[in-house]
Amino acid sequence: MSTTTVTKSPAQTGGSRPAAAPAAEGRIGLRANLRHIGALARRNALQIKQDPESMFDAVLMPIIFILLFVYVFGGAIAGKGHNDVYVNYVTPGLMAMMGMNIAMGVGTGINDDFKKGVMDRFRTMPIARSSVLIAKIVVEVGRMLIATAILLGMGFLLGLTIHTSVLHLFAAIGLSMVFGAALMWIFILLGLTMKTAQAVQGVAMLVLMPLQFGSSIFAPPTTMPGWLQTFTDYNPLSNLADAARRLINGGPVAHSVWMTLGWSVVITVITAPLAVAKFRKKT
Repeated sequence: MSTTTVTKSPAQTGGSRPAAAPAAEGRIGLRANLRHIGALARRNALQIKQDPESMFDAVLMPIIFILLFVYVFGGAIAGKGHNDVYVNYVTPGLMAMMGMNIAMGVGTGINDDFKKGVMDRFRTMPIARSSVLIAKIVVEVGRMLIATAILLGMGFLLGLTIHTSVLHLFAAIGLSMVFGAALMWIFILLGLTMKTAQAVQGVAMLVLMPLQFGSSIFAPPTTMPGWLQTFTDYNPLSNLADAARRLINGGPVAHSVWMTLGWSVVITVITAPLAVAKFRKKT
């Protein structure tokens, strides 16, 4: 006579089912990684479509800033009746400023997504952790392009003139996008480190204000005290503003371009791995 051994399931024995193990990231190929980035970028873009108010800063900020600085400071800096001269000075500088302000919003958005539990869901999926952050940057670069296009459109209405060529203008836009994307890694790391979105905004403003106003964005550094001119010379925003300005207006541009690209590489190489590591460990 044979006997049959029956193994009871946890439900039959009254025990609980074993918890499902979280998906491991493992090694993900380049093609799969790009596919994940595309899917997540589409998700972020659809979020903007469902919440059009999130585009207000990208649409209205360039209009307000260029009108404010041209008509409030233009006469004082370029001379009364020479606002058109100041437009050609300040518009390339504002291209640098747009990237930094939009980058700040990335940090608050990442912080808010963690509060809602969205990022915890992403971390249980078999996708590269970096793809979540890169997808966020891809969409924000798109918002930056929209803001820059509106800024330039307003600049042309106010008298902006391209003294070089359209290719040089596109080079200035591309340089602004590269540097803006690098800055986003800083603010992503900040958003993953700070406890609240308000704290991210507060710390970001402490960084933004000295960098923006202690630069060549709004006024020539020659009018500043010596110690501030030294700070301005090493300020990456000054390098970007000078590069964009010379690409549009003409002049020696190689030093400013290479300095901007160098800053972009250094910022990305240092902060991107830190941001991905923080994303993996954040609770």
